[in-house]
Amino acid sequence: MRHRISGRKLNRSSAHRKALFKNLAAALIKHEQITTTLPKAKDLRPLVEKMITIGKKGTLHAKRQLISKLPKSADFNKVFNELSERYKERNGGYTRIIKKGFRYGDSAPMAIIEFVDRNRQAKNPPADNKAKSTEDKVADDKKKEAK
Repeated sequence: MRHRISGRKLNRSSAHRKALFKNLAAALIKHEQITTTLPKAKDLRPLVEKMITIGKKGTLHAKRQLISKLPKSADFNKVFNELSERYKERNGGYTRIIKKGFRYGDSAPMAIIEFVDRNRQAKNPPADNKAKSTEDKVADDKKKEAK
């Protein structure tokens, strides 16, 4: 019998699994949309939704709880300022999982997990003038030649 056993082992040790979900949660908070395998996305959803709920409280204790659940490189202020304001009126259901198909190499089921009403600029922030891609440089050269 497997009463009250939740979550998947994902063929990892408990420390590896804990680190995996910390990093996935940090990436989801930063980019607001990530692609991962379906079982990982299903296990990540309740963790992230609890983090948003903790962030909505806005207390020092809530901040310390989030620090313990996320890696040091995570954007804590985004949870407390931006995401908590966005979902102030919503009582849960902050994320959605969209099935994406199967991965080519091992046929693993893939999924996109994203925030509902997400900021589309968070996934692909606008490029700075200093960090132009080669395609942008080629397009600029063509414009100069045309003049």
